[in-house]
Amino acid sequence: MGRSRRTLPEELLLLALDPATGTTAQPQSLDLGLAGAQLVELALAGRIAPDGDRIAVVMPRPTGDPTLDSALELLRRRGSPVRAVHWIGGPRLGLRQTYLSHLERCGMVHAVAGQMCGVLPTTRYQATDTAISREIRSRLDSAIRTGVPPDPRTAALAALAHAVGLGKHLYPGNEGRSSRSRLRDLIRHDPMGGLVAHAVMDVQNGVGAQPRRGAAPGGGGRPAVPVQPARGRMARAVASH
Repeated sequence: MGRSRRTLPEELLLLALDPATGTTAQPQSLDLGLAGAQLVELALAGRIAPDGDRIAVVMPRPTGDPTLDSALELLRRRGSPVRAVHWIGGPRLGLRQTYLSHLERCGMVHAVAGQMCGVLPTTRYQATDTAISREIRSRLDSAIRTGVPPDPRTAALAALAHAVGLGKHLYPGNEGRSSRSRLRDLIRHDPMGGLVAHAVMDVQNGVGAQPRRGAAPGGGGRPAVPVQPARGRMARAVASH
């Protein structure tokens, strides 16, 4: 995989980066989204494929991207397909900082040191080329505005943006309500993007810790979760494409 194309984790992070503050929106869920974006990127590269609600390695050959290849090697070492919800919810948090440092090395962002309350050191990140961020955003805007089915990469980006809660960041207020709704609807246009987006939301709702069979305890989250096992719902997300 050459560097002529930005990867989905890079695009998701740039989409979440606030140009005014130099911070990222939804920082906690963004780590989960980046783990999911790695899976989609590896699928687009032909290295993995969905198997129901699981992820199977179909080609262990490295992509040439060190961060993606690290994830691919971890998947390969599992030896058998792993549930997407378990992979995304696994102990690999910190991806946000990993990718911020990666983008800084690539010259796509630069770090700005500062202090909080005049004492605590802080680091903010500014995009070095705002045209890149505008291009990413315009792809989502175009898919939302035209209603034309987007390419798999844009559809997956939209699904992940919705899953991590970027809708209110990208399309705020009452005037953005219809755009947020259409952003959510784009999840159906890419099977792998839909699978990992649902897995990201399931991890946030605690579904990954629930038994595979039987109803989960009541509470917040998506209404369908308590009455339907995650495996069947994700499999249908892939099959319905």
